[in-house]
Amino acid sequence: MALILSIDTSTYGCSVALHDDTKRLACYELMTEKSSSAMLTLLIQNVVAQTGFRLADLDAVAVAKGPGSYTGLRIGVSTAKGLCFALDKPLVAVNTLSAMAAQIRHFFPDTHLLCPMIDARRMEVYCAVFDNNLQEITPVEAKVVDQDAFSDVLSQRPVVFFGDGAQKCQVALGEYSNALFLPETVFPSAKTVGLLAAQGFDNQQFEDLATFEPFYLKDFVTTSPKKKMTVSAY
Repeated sequence: MALILSIDTSTYGCSVALHDDTKRLACYELMTEKSSSAMLTLLIQNVVAQTGFRLADLDAVAVAKGPGSYTGLRIGVSTAKGLCFALDKPLVAVNTLSAMAAQIRHFFPDTHLLCPMIDARRMEVYCAVFDNNLQEITPVEAKVVDQDAFSDVLSQRPVVFFGDGAQKCQVALGEYSNALFLPETVFPSAKTVGLLAAQGFDNQQFEDLATFEPFYLKDFVTTSPKKKMTVSAY
């Protein structure tokens, strides 16, 4: 038995789940603005207490490491690291896009590829292409989507595009018969972060709490009259 608390604040809203190995015991999700900063601690307390456990009972804490919103990732990772330091528990980090792909993999045959997309503003998305076993076909990247952006994979196999960045890409990619778009938005969730974290726990894929940072993926450059500062950003 490995009791794992999972946190996802990668995008809009936040979610917290508790898993006993791969069995989900509880999950709380809020899809409201600034919920990660205002409600995350309360969700953590509730998901643990209402399943009859204490924070001290945890074997590990898992967090969606990104890519995603700079502010959201910073809040989620800071909270997860704080819990691990206080409880002396290991931290397992899960790629947000991998966890999104895990949400829909069982709804499609092995012939289909999965492309989760997180909106990165304008025509750019954070994305990767996975097979049904969650193996990367194309790596995680910040990609500007045009008609040729996925031509290599779309010429070979059906690709399911989903996530809050997929809708704006439908016009550019819709001419491909192999391009499939889900009718509803799939958001990152602690439900599948916990599932993938169970595998990481079994393999002892733990992060160094002193050095671990979110996977921001790209830099945002802001300039002030006095100085120029580069920070990783959404």
